[in-house]
Amino acid sequence: MDVSQRLERMESTEQIRNLKALYCDLCDDGYDADKLCDLFTENGVWDGGRLGRFEGRERMHRFFTNMPNVMSVAIHHVTNSAIELSDDGQSAEARWYLIQMATQKIENRAVWLAGRYVDQLVLQEGVWKFRHVALNARFYSPYDQGWAETPFLEA
Repeated sequence: MDVSQRLERMESTEQIRNLKALYCDLCDDGYDADKLCDLFTENGVWDGGRLGRFEGRERMHRFFTNMPNVMSVAIHHVTNSAIELSDDGQSAEARWYLIQMATQKIENRAVWLAGRYVDQLVLQEGVWKFRHVALNARFYSPYDQGWAETPFLEA
């Protein structure tokens, strides 16, 4: 691999990190459904396991549009990024840990959410897009009870 190929791969890795940061910012700033859906391929998938699975822009748009009715506050912290580019540099898998503090709107309850994101991405016309975002939630718990006492609230 020559220097220009190595540089291109490093730039792709940084673009993927920035894409995930933008995703978190948009979630934390009120879940702008149009902008969030633009981060995904046309047939993209957001799969939160027990938190729900939404395939295609229309279903994801409804999901993101409804999120401010579910979470009045959300602060996504993603850490421990591991990004693996395909040999041809046209796709990637990215893994991140999530620690999220949030407020459930209906009950005005502070909650913790933690888990692992595994994202599948593709390069489309020079722009990285999420093809599949999977969140494996390890706990979704009331702040005052913690994950040891109540590992999962109803989503």
